[in-house]
Amino acid sequence: MTKHTHKAALLIVLSVSLVGCADISLTAPVGTEASATASPVISPKFSPTPSPTQTVKPSPTPTPTPQPTAVPSVSPTASPKPSSTPKATADPAKTKPISADRTPYSWYYMKKKTGQVPDFPHETKTFTSDQKAVWVGTGKKVYLTIDAGGPLIEVDLMLKSLKENNVKANFFITGNNIKKNPEYLKRIVADGHYVANHTMTHTDFNDLTDDQIRKEIKDFEVVYKQITGKDVGNYFRFPYGHYNPHNLSLVSELGYTSVFWSTAMRDWEPRANGAEDPYNDIMNNLHEGNVILMHQGSIENMQALDRICKEIKKRGYEFGLVTELQPKK
Repeated sequence: MTKHTHKAALLIVLSVSLVGCADISLTAPVGTEASATASPVISPKFSPTPSPTQTVKPSPTPTPTPQPTAVPSVSPTASPKPSSTPKATADPAKTKPISADRTPYSWYYMKKKTGQVPDFPHETKTFTSDQKAVWVGTGKKVYLTIDAGGPLIEVDLMLKSLKENNVKANFFITGNNIKKNPEYLKRIVADGHYVANHTMTHTDFNDLTDDQIRKEIKDFEVVYKQITGKDVGNYFRFPYGHYNPHNLSLVSELGYTSVFWSTAMRDWEPRANGAEDPYNDIMNNLHEGNVILMHQGSIENMQALDRICKEIKKRGYEFGLVTELQPKK
């Protein structure tokens, strides 16, 4: 081999080697040592977590996607504009937090000797300022409350007994009753008795949603105003005395004070001894601030009412309206 032939051969070998190095730098898989040094165009802006099989793009200026920290939402459709943030509720009253506790309760009291105020459920000690409720007053006052969620019997006898004894009572009437018997309501209002909200249909509130509860209360308000031309008072009684802390807060939020009681009887059932039973039930538990519950649907109650009113006054008590009662602080 001549000197010129030998130089030409060396030149050919060197050219092939250089071409081989260029091919390796363009085809090496991302993540290998070769690609790490040969691919400066790959950046975290383009792919923070590159796939092991990704290849180097020949374009030196790939279009970057938005930075992960530019938008607080991880949703791919979220907009980085300020308008994408949630809007505040227009009515702050509806967002006011109320008790989430839906533990069901049924009102009761623990009777003591005649003249002594009964004990009441331990949960009353946990009532908060936004759970407005009353169940007993103070002093020589009695608050006669008459529930009219069932049959309206002996209306004439009832009103006669109250009028002749100059007693103003507190009526908790259902909307369905006053809708069917508007004259009954007008007579009660005309005699100066206090009428409160007892719901539209007398349904157990522990079985209802918040919207259904609002409807029960609001529907009564509408019917009452249609008949009387006035707004109903802001006192309320739970059907059956069934409630829970959440519903107590909800009713309070609607502007009402819930009224329970400190004397009652099983007057939704026939009484074994006739009118003598409701009379004894009330007089044997008479106490200061007594909130008495009786149902108009009991014939025995209506028959005993005149005697009850006379005896309560004879013992030195006055009759009052529940509007005088203030929720416990």
